[in-house]
Amino acid sequence: MEHVAESWSELIDVLYAESWNPTLQRFRSPFAFRGMSGAERDLSSGLIRLAAGRPDVAKLEVALLRNFRKYAWRQGTGTDSIWHWLALAQHRGLPTRFVDWTYSPFVALHFLSVDPLAYDRDGIVVCVNFVQANQRLPRRLRRILEAEQSDTFTVEMLDEVGGLKAFDALARDPFVVFVEPPSLDARILTQFALFSLMSSPLAQIDDWLQAHPEVVRRVRVPARLKWEVRDKLDQANINERTLLPGLDGLSRWLARYYRLSDAVIQPAAAGADVRPFGERNRVSARPRARAAATRRSRR
Repeated sequence: MEHVAESWSELIDVLYAESWNPTLQRFRSPFAFRGMSGAERDLSSGLIRLAAGRPDVAKLEVALLRNFRKYAWRQGTGTDSIWHWLALAQHRGLPTRFVDWTYSPFVALHFLSVDPLAYDRDGIVVCVNFVQANQRLPRRLRRILEAEQSDTFTVEMLDEVGGLKAFDALARDPFVVFVEPPSLDARILTQFALFSLMSSPLAQIDDWLQAHPEVVRRVRVPARLKWEVRDKLDQANINERTLLPGLDGLSRWLARYYRLSDAVIQPAAAGADVRPFGERNRVSARPRARAAATRRSRR
């Protein structure tokens, strides 16, 4: 199901729909969110994109992880769990079968609107009800969730299954689990991160969602709404500086924050003052102060 948000308020209402948990008597959304700058983009994992149609995706996955563990050992996790290594590899940019999600609809909107060069096309937020998705898991995985009283997995919980081969062998039909990564650094925490994991390196979560439409909804953000979304997120302190702690995130935020919108590029070319309003006032106050001092000296 796809919903087109016509305004900021409608967008927020749709993203937070079905958040009420009657058992807890709290607003606790059962959805994982992924924001993308282009509505035409799919949910392919980095591993599948790297494989580019080759038939030996499983061999590619093994080779990538083997070499990552070999060369990254000194920066490793302190454990030899394949799930820890897989989470670390995904977080550091290695193509894996993990796909990035977040518990936060605002973080999803950040990634939807972070690229001003994509403001000429609609964006999309994909929302997956992981609680309902869990009902379609193999029995062994459901028992692990029940024992831990959890709706998502951790890498330690996946260790109970074994490695990737054991995980893939749990069921003949594809299934998806949602995994909370370990707190490898501040970015994991600030982005409220979550990974999806398919039961085969060849499996596409898009195909699985198409077969189970009841667990997914897609919220389209029209191109004309993106600047408003971006500006309101910045005012709410949802930006590169807070979500990517460090100088890199700070630099990205400043470079984007001071970028002119298309609506003022033409006036700027004609010589109009398009600096932020507060800065215009501070700068222009100096000539006014000098003029006032001159008038007093003439009296």
